Amino acid sequence: MSILILYATTEGQTRKIARRAAAHLSAHGRSVELVPAAEIAQIEPRSYDGAILMASIHAGRYQPEFLSAVLRNAEALARMPNAFVSVSLSAASDDPEDHEAIAECVRKMQAETGWSPKQVEHVAGAFRFTQYDFLKSWAMRWIAARKNPDVDPRSDTEYTDWDALCRFLDGFVATSVKDRVPG
Repeated sequence: MSILILYATTEGQTRKIARRAAAHLSAHGRSVELVPAAEIAQIEPRSYDGAILMASIHAGRYQPEFLSAVLRNAEALARMPNAFVSVSLSAASDDPEDHEAIAECVRKMQAETGWSPKQVEHVAGAFRFTQYDFLKSWAMRWIAARKNPDVDPRSDTEYTDWDALCRFLDGFVATSVKDRVPG
């Protein structure tokens, strides 16, 4: 099974998640092509048995290069098993309002691109204080203080549940093989 992992990242956590996903799938006998969204032109459905797209939410939106790549390839994606991994700090929250906000981001992405993922997985991201400029650092410290006052704003804090990600990937592969529609 050949899987495309297309991703966009801002501070690097989504790239880390994409790389970990590629390593997990490869270790389980899958062929994986890992491609940054900014580097893809057209997706050829016959080249892959499935696609997993990943992007992170920043200020209520996914990266512009991700949205552009999905818009260009919505039809091709619809013809293959696919999944979307939405990365955000809100995915680590127990607050129902945070979960509704990230669901709304997915709905906006669907409306903007015309692509409706067959599966959506919300994965917690990270505070990347070492990557932020002054203004973003200030804003993220404010968020951290509101949501988790124990976060140290002098270092990075990761919330990604790697075991849950691997279970999601295994489930995607199991259902994609069964549901594969010729391209």
